[in-house]
Amino acid sequence: MSDQPDVSRRKALKFLAAAPMLPLGATTAAALLAGSGAAEAAAPKAAFSGAAFEGMAAPTLADAAAMATTTVGSGLTVSFADGSRRSYKLAYHPFFTTGDLVPDGKGGKVLAGGYYNIANQPILDNSVAGKERQFFSDSPDGTSLLSLGKAARGKVPGVKGNPVFAVVQFEYTTRDQKGGSMYGLLPSPIAVLTLDQDPRTGSLRLVKYHNVDTSGVNGLWITCGASLSPWNTHLSSEEYEPDATKAATDPQLRGFSQNLYGDAGKASPYHYGHLPEVTVHPDGTGTIRKHYNVGRISHELVQVMPDERTVLMGDDATNGGLFLFIADRPRDLSSGTLYVAKWHQTSGTGPGAATLSWIRLGHAASDEIRALVEGGIKSGDIMDVKTADPQDAAYTRIKYNGKDNWVKLVPGQEKAAAFLETHRYAALVGGSLGFTKMEGTTVNIRDKKAYSAISRIESSMLKGNAANGGDIQVEGPYSGAVYELNLSGGQKDRDGAAMDSAWVPVDMAAVPALVSEDLGGGAKKQQDALGNFANPDKIATPDNLKFSEKLRTLFIGEDSNTHVNNFLWAYNVDTKTLSRLLSCPAGAESTGLHAVDEIHGWTYIMSNFQHPGDWEAPLHDKVQATLDPLVRANYKDRFGAAVGYLTADMSAIRLSKG
Repeated sequence: MSDQPDVSRRKALKFLAAAPMLPLGATTAAALLAGSGAAEAAAPKAAFSGAAFEGMAAPTLADAAAMATTTVGSGLTVSFADGSRRSYKLAYHPFFTTGDLVPDGKGGKVLAGGYYNIANQPILDNSVAGKERQFFSDSPDGTSLLSLGKAARGKVPGVKGNPVFAVVQFEYTTRDQKGGSMYGLLPSPIAVLTLDQDPRTGSLRLVKYHNVDTSGVNGLWITCGASLSPWNTHLSSEEYEPDATKAATDPQLRGFSQNLYGDAGKASPYHYGHLPEVTVHPDGTGTIRKHYNVGRISHELVQVMPDERTVLMGDDATNGGLFLFIADRPRDLSSGTLYVAKWHQTSGTGPGAATLSWIRLGHAASDEIRALVEGGIKSGDIMDVKTADPQDAAYTRIKYNGKDNWVKLVPGQEKAAAFLETHRYAALVGGSLGFTKMEGTTVNIRDKKAYSAISRIESSMLKGNAANGGDIQVEGPYSGAVYELNLSGGQKDRDGAAMDSAWVPVDMAAVPALVSEDLGGGAKKQQDALGNFANPDKIATPDNLKFSEKLRTLFIGEDSNTHVNNFLWAYNVDTKTLSRLLSCPAGAESTGLHAVDEIHGWTYIMSNFQHPGDWEAPLHDKVQATLDPLVRANYKDRFGAAVGYLTADMSAIRLSKG
């Protein structure tokens, strides 16, 4: 199988990725790259001064093929200091579709997105007799693109140009061949891709796929969003941490354990819900470790601030929290202090607004928390948890995952509670555990602002709702919003102790242009002619977020149950312009965003999609019959999804001064 799909197949692959963008420095050039084999355009006479995306219309059933694949009709206009402009059409360039056989760098092939057990042996789908095959994911997610100084040109096998690497993680697989749900039942794979970057055009070609050995960290649990650390490592995630109070009977944890270990009772819930970190090596391999001291929450995506110590975290949960970790040392997350935010509401209108204060949960080293887990600590050793009112004043009522819990801390177990029962402990000590589906998090360094996506404003955020945690009392909209958080130094925690960071969020309010618009004014009240429950010309259920300092652009990927097709958007924070860049296949989620301002003079935005054709009633009722056969033909009968990047179509662009 060819490493790169042909043009016709590209149309059948989902646009995961994004835009080669303009690498700019005080004296350096900026560049937008083109597809493989394109000729380089002549350098302009004037320096780069700015860029703007031109959006595309949402596809309709008049062009059903466009709805059943990744469709790009957007463009980029580049401006120069002399007032001139150039415009470029954007197009998608995939590396592979999951389930493809791709090069292993040793002359053989390996299954992209394939699953492996604790012994690094393939996990087989035996659901249909006579069609046994290795499981592979239909849900690629967090992606990082990076280069290594030690991996010099000419020293990496198979690379003819500049060596570039990507780390890609796979969140889950939706179903087995018989149609049974496989969500969370398989240990998530994570891979390092070795890419050959053409120095003339910036195009990227896959030359090696390396499956990272995760046996030393007890496998990975539902790896969702990811980010690239300032020290060039891939910061992964483990979402929807298993409830340790139900470990013995939890069918998901037991199924996961059976597939990973061959023993349904072996996996400890406390090994999961942490922050994995992958280090890429010059030979295209990778090694992994988990940080057990960054909070055991529903990790969606973390953002490390420019001080290389402060970590702001998304928490994709019901009754989730806004968490902050401040490491003891730069570029080292192995020890530090964990905080949870307190929401002091200043407005309950729409998505609401608040000032923020911070509660210190505790300080720990990863090794000491992992030692507790390895020592066999159980939930009952940390706190007593009741799901019915014990009529005992020694217990405190909290909200946990949308339900009432009554909890009593075991004396002396504050540290274990803070880092292993983080959600319950944060609620117990007064944190605002009322957020829903807090997803992507990113930072705008120049303006000292962070952005956080709330995919759906529902249940625990809504005033008067039974699941509400108390502090957050807002109206919506159901289809979510992107919030802006101002960052500052000189902050103190609730106890009056100084917080050792200049990047602490102090308030939180939705960006007006990035608030969704539910049709009919409420959750799934009204559909348009295509089936959308939310205005298709505005964001809905924002998920992945990444910010480009050079382009002054916030990129937003959707995970929507109110848009028939999910979209990737670009929002210019200076002009306040929102532009649709691409449309994912119907039923697919936009994932894996990563904006890279410059690698060897080229700029990229990576992005992936998941589970094409994941039909949901009544959202897709008007399109499913038409689109289902097209999606199945494009994406391995709905078992495959693509990984790649957005680029210019049939051109190569390099911008420079003089």
